[in-house]
Amino acid sequence: MLVDQRRGNILEIVESKGFVSLQELVDAVGASESTVRRDLDHLDGTGQIRRTRGGAAYVGDSLTAFDDRQGTAVVEKQRIGRRAAELIEPGETVLLDGGTTTLEVARNLVGKRLQVVTNSLPIVNLLVGAAEVELVYLGGYVYPKTGVALGALTIEALKGIRARRLVMSVGGITEAGLFNSNSLLVETERQMIEAADEVIVVTDSGKLGHTELAHLCPLGDVQKMVVDGEITEEWRATLEESGVDVVIAE
Repeated sequence: MLVDQRRGNILEIVESKGFVSLQELVDAVGASESTVRRDLDHLDGTGQIRRTRGGAAYVGDSLTAFDDRQGTAVVEKQRIGRRAAELIEPGETVLLDGGTTTLEVARNLVGKRLQVVTNSLPIVNLLVGAAEVELVYLGGYVYPKTGVALGALTIEALKGIRARRLVMSVGGITEAGLFNSNSLLVETERQMIEAADEVIVVTDSGKLGHTELAHLCPLGDVQKMVVDGEITEEWRATLEESGVDVVIAE
C-alpha cells in the first residue's frame, strides 16, 4: 500500500470512529506498529488528528455524524461561535455539549481563564493544550459517530456539577421547543440543563422550524439563543415571546 493511501485510510478510520487505538489501526491497515506511529505523527503534524496516549483522535468537526454538516453554514457557525464566546466571562465554569457549532465556541474560548466541562472528545482535543483552561471531561459511553459521551454514567457525573452557563447546540427548533436526533443525547442534555444557571443555545437559522427525532425541552428553558442574521422577524418574535433573549451574530 502506498504511503498516501495508507495515511488516507488511517484518517478515514479516525474520522469515522472519533478515537482509535494504535492496535486497531495496525490491524486495519496491515502495517507495522512503528509505521503506523510515523503515519500518526505525520497526520498530527498536519493538524488532521491529535495523537493521544495509545492511539489517535479526530480534531475536526467530529466524526462521521458531522461530515454531512461540517460544510453547512460554515461562516454562520464561525460568527455564532465568536459571538457566543463573548458572552462568557473569565473565571466562569462553562458546560459545553458536543456539536459543530459548540466546537466553534470552544475555538474562541482559547486564551480565556475558564473552567470548561464537556462530554465532547473533539472539544477536549481542542482545549487540552490551552494553559488557561481547566478542563473537565465527563465520562460515559462514547457514541462512536460523534465522539460525545452519553448515557447513565455521563448523567450521573453531571449530577455533581454546577455551571454558570451551558452552551449547547440542537438539531431542530419549533414552537414546541428544542429537538435532537438521539434519545440518549437528549437525556444527557436534559441533565446538562439542570446543572446550569443559564442555558445558551447556539444555532444557525436553518434549524428554525425543523424537528428531529427526540424532543429535548420547551423554548422557555432557554435563556439566550445566539443565531445568525438570517433569522426572520417572525421567528425572533416567537422566541422573545417565550422569554428567550435573541443574540444576533453579525
